[in-house]
Order: sequence, then structure tokens, then C-alpha cells
Amino acid sequence: MPFQVSPGVNVSEIDLTTVVPAVSTTEGAIAGVFRWGPVGQRVLVDSESNLATRFGKPTSHNPETFFTAANFLSYGNKLYIVRTANTTASVDGSSIVFSAIANTASVTNTQLQSATVKNSDAYDSATFNGNILYVAKYPGTIGNSLKISVCDSGNAYTSSANINGGDANIAAGEITATIGNTVLRISAANTSSGTLAEANTRMNTLIAGLTVGDYIKVGNSSIGEQYLKVSSFDATTTGNTTHRFFDVTAENAYQLSTNYTSNAYTRYWEYYNSVDRAPGQSNHQLNFGNTSAEDELHVVVSDEDGLFTGTPGTVLEVFSSLSRATDAKTEDGSTNYYKTVLNNNSGYIYWANDRSGASSANSASLADSSNAKPLTISFKSGTDGDAEGSVNIATVLAGYDLFASAEDVDISLVLTGKARGGTNGEQLPNYLIDNIAEVRKDCVVFASPDKDDVVNNAGDESADIVTFRNSVRNTSYAVLDSGYKYQYDKYNDIYRWIPLNGDIAGLCVRTDDQRDPWFSPAGYNRGQIKNIIKLAYNPSKAHRDILYKAGVNPVVTFPGQGTLLFGDKTLLTKPSAFDRINVRRLFIVLEKAIATAAKFTLFEFNDEFTRAQFRNLVEPYLRDVQGRRGIYDFKVVCDTTNNTGEVIDRNEFIGDIYIKPAKSINFIQLNFVAVRTGVEFSEIVGQF
Repeated sequence: MPFQVSPGVNVSEIDLTTVVPAVSTTEGAIAGVFRWGPVGQRVLVDSESNLATRFGKPTSHNPETFFTAANFLSYGNKLYIVRTANTTASVDGSSIVFSAIANTASVTNTQLQSATVKNSDAYDSATFNGNILYVAKYPGTIGNSLKISVCDSGNAYTSSANINGGDANIAAGEITATIGNTVLRISAANTSSGTLAEANTRMNTLIAGLTVGDYIKVGNSSIGEQYLKVSSFDATTTGNTTHRFFDVTAENAYQLSTNYTSNAYTRYWEYYNSVDRAPGQSNHQLNFGNTSAEDELHVVVSDEDGLFTGTPGTVLEVFSSLSRATDAKTEDGSTNYYKTVLNNNSGYIYWANDRSGASSANSASLADSSNAKPLTISFKSGTDGDAEGSVNIATVLAGYDLFASAEDVDISLVLTGKARGGTNGEQLPNYLIDNIAEVRKDCVVFASPDKDDVVNNAGDESADIVTFRNSVRNTSYAVLDSGYKYQYDKYNDIYRWIPLNGDIAGLCVRTDDQRDPWFSPAGYNRGQIKNIIKLAYNPSKAHRDILYKAGVNPVVTFPGQGTLLFGDKTLLTKPSAFDRINVRRLFIVLEKAIATAAKFTLFEFNDEFTRAQFRNLVEPYLRDVQGRRGIYDFKVVCDTTNNTGEVIDRNEFIGDIYIKPAKSINFIQLNFVAVRTGVEFSEIVGQF
């Protein structure tokens, strides 16, 4: 307690309730090629559905990475993903990954590269060419499936026109409406009349007020009113004369079964049914005092080609009644400024530049939009760049570097996906062992041999797997399985070969959930592999002996018993307790948990009180682990025997924790002994 200068009562509160906390051991990590999602940024996903939504469905470019992640998520629900992509190479238009753009004029590859948005941080510093109005939120070809439609005025929402326009110079029949099966074609007639020029001029005026996708309301007393969709604009040429026309389509032939006779029509924005009214003046603008300025706009983002949803034309997002006023607010006080709302809330697009004619200013000086029709643009120019098989290994390693610091992200299981780099594909696992696992010392790398070692390699599988293993570092922080499995790709209706390391890491997650990290993930009780049709290589007992001796954990299919992980070794060749997965993971848990608790001892005095407090902190935790079968015995030493005067003078604190780890059973010997009738069992027990 502090010294008091004058009389009084001082109350202080001292917290001595510190305990060793539970630590998480089920977070996985993977970096690789995906077709959608932020590049160079850690994203936590919790299910395969979330994986497909955030990072796109698998293609022939990335099945091994995608399904390694998906397989892991079938056992657990915490996986950090880093999408890697080549966004900085020379702009040759082939190897680089571009973001799709909604643009009003052509742009160069250099301008396209500068507009490529890797992630939210990159957007803040991006430079957009003035012809680019919107940009896909993430790079990739899939962005070309997007379409944006902006309705920013009452006239853009709906307008009316007469086909003949009351023009006395347009003779009867110069503009016609021809009924097809489900198409109504409105065109300047194919005639030699001298008034055809006026008819074409009128058609150009009509077409100028339409956008493909708009609906026009037509009809008469016979067929009633029908909403028909503008499907195309075009022209035909007869001799030296060009005849302009536009087509509108009906859902079925019945809607156009009667002659169209009306000269007037009403046009509606393509997505008029997605909002409740035309854009007008927001309450914020009205309250500000600008009673004449209309500041609202509607924005719709759709999946034009169906690459996101599987159904072309599906509406993905609707943002209604946004404002062009920079200080606009909604009723709950949140921003309603359309750029901010789109950038923060859209999962598909970023704003890049204002549309010509649509003012963007503070609410005091906001002017009405001068646009008479909606802005509707299909995204284009997005590319996937390198396929997974040829992506630069340095790009992938840079993605994994985001997991290098234990202070930045808590992970326990590092998935490699496919083998990459080096002579045998060993460069990726070696890099992860050297630069992540051995540095952090709180996670384990899971690897599989190269695909060519086990797929269509009959007779040479075990030898090639051992060659791969001998190319990988000796360490207790890595686990190697025996190959690939065949599984169904429901997204593309085909079967694919997928490495098993995602499953093996997933077995560790399932073991943690069912038991504890210090239990072995292998065997009949906890080692069942999911989502498998068959193994690329199902090693026999003789080959399992070869693999296990080299530190490779066989995955085996037993008829009627399923496909199992049938080994629990790490890649440590030195005879040690740490050559087993359960022991390595036991010590990771103990070290992480006790270190987390011990950091609250920093800057305290190294005296008997602190040392006793440390012992009282650690011993109950270890007794709990012992009671849960993680260790056989333990001892904590933290006293003057290891905290000598010299140690204290160096401002150090030492706690020695001795552990007898529990061992998993790898070998079972059953001895059946036949004895004579008159022999007592006590005479022979223990002699064999």
C-alpha cells in the first residue's frame, strides 16, 4: 500500500487468482492459390461453405489447395487462409492477376495493374484511371461475372415516350412493331420512303433513352399491360440505308400473341422490382434544407454469368436509397454516403470514380443528377494469372510468412497442401519447418509427398515416398503422411486426387475435441479419414514397415474397417519421446499455457513469495493434465537451488518443470501360453 501523508483509510485490492489458462490447439493455417478473396491477408474461415463463399469454388487451377482446406474444415472449424497471387509481375497480361473493372472506355495493362485491389489495405492506396468507375473487390477472372447497375435519378428509374413521337414527318409504317415468337422488334421500317431518315432519327432517340435490361410496359385492351425486357440494340442494312431497331423479350409466346398497336410505352429500370420506389430526396437532405436537390441512388450488383451462384443473373446485393451527400446519415446515425456504404458493405465491388453527370459534394451544395437513364456495366478484364501448378514458389512462401509471428496470430497446425519446389517438392515443407514451426515452436507442419510419388506410380510408391522424406528436415515439428486420396468434387461434378495432410491435421483437431491434444490421432478410435473414395497408394504390411522406419505415417484402407491413419510419428529421427505426435503436441500445450501464465511474473521480485506463487500456479495445472492421462508424473522446481544469487543478480527467474509424458501404444504383443492341467499359474506367470 502507498504511504499516506495524513490520517485516513486506504483500500487496495490485490489479485492472487491467476491460473494457467486453457490454450487453443485447433487453429489451422494454409496459403495458396484461390480464385477469389483478399490477397496477402489472413482470413479466418469456419466451414467449407464459408471457404467457397470467401475464396471461390475450386477450379482445375487449385483443387489441391482448396480441398486440403475443405478437408481440414470437415474435422474442425478454425482455419486461417492466405490467398497468394502474382499481382506485381510485369504487365504482360498473362501471368499477372488483375481485378475485373467496370469501365466506360479502354484502359491499358499498366492502368489495370494499378487498379488491381489485393485487399482492403491496398484499396486505400490504389490509383484508378478515370475511365474505371467500379472495381471488383478482389482479383480474378471470376470478377468478370459481376454486373453493376446504378439508378441515380427519377428519370433513370422510369420514363415515358411515344414511338412516333407525334412527328408529322414520320409516315405510317415507317416505325413498326414486329412480333416474333417471344421477341417484339421495334424498328425503322425497310422502305424506300423519303421519310425514312426521320424514322431512323426517331429510333436513335428512342434507343438513346434505353439500357439493355430495362423493362418497357406495353399493351392494349386485348392483351393488357405487359412488362417486356429490352434484350438488344442493333441495326440492319439494305442497300445504302441502315435501319435501327431494338428488341424486347417476353417470358413466353402468349404475351405477344396479339398485334401490338400502342404508340406509347413506359420504361422501367431493370431492377425496379428490387427496390420499393424511385430514388429521390433523402430525409437527411430534406432536413438540411435543400428541398429541391435529389441525392438518392440505388445500386444493384448481380452475378451476370452465374460464376458465383451457378445461376446467371442472380442479384447478389441491393443497396437502396443511398445518398451522394458525403455527410448523409441514416435514421440510426450511420453513414449513408454511397461510396462509403459500398466500400464497407459490399462483398464484391469497390467504388473507383464518379459517373459523369452524378455530382458528389457536401449536402449544402449538392446538385441533382443529370443522368436520364441508369448506368449498367458488365465487369471485364479480370484474370487469374498463373495456375496453381506454375505459380511462383516465392509467392506462396510469402503468403505463409504471414503466419511466422506467434504474436500476430495463434495457430497450431500448418497445412502444406501440395508439395512445391525443390527436386522432390520438399522446398515448401522445409521452408515452413525452418521459418515457422522451428521459430514459433508452438505449431506442427503437416505434409504429403509429391503427387507423382503415389498417383499412377505402381510399384515404386514406397521408394519414392522415402526419397521425398529424406529430402525433408529432421524435426519433431513436422508430420508426413503417405500420399493422396481420391474424392468427389461436388462443385464441378468430377473426382480429384487430393493430398492427405489436411485430413491428418484435421484428425488432430478431432482428437482435441473428443479427448485432448496429448492423445494420438491415429488408429481405429480416432484415425478415420473422411471424404474418401480410395487411396492412391494403400501400403501393405511390408511397405508400412519401410515407411514407418523412415518416419512416414501410413494411411491404410482395411476392408470393412475404413481408411485410417496408421502411425503417429513426427519427422524426428533421433530416438526420443518427441518422435511421437502426441508427445510433441503435449509439450506445445504445456509450454504455451505455462508461458502465458508465467508472463505475469515479469517485473515482480525474485523472492520466495514469487517462487512459491509460481509453483502454486503450475502444479495444479500439471495435476489436472496428469489426471487427464497426459503425463505419468511431474516435478516443479523453483527455489534457491535454481534461482541462485547469481541468477537473481542477472534479473532472471528460472522454473524447472520435469515431465514424464504418456506414451501411445504402437506395438501389441499377445502371448498365449498352453500349460499342463496340474500346473499352478502362479508358478509360470512372468516367465515368458
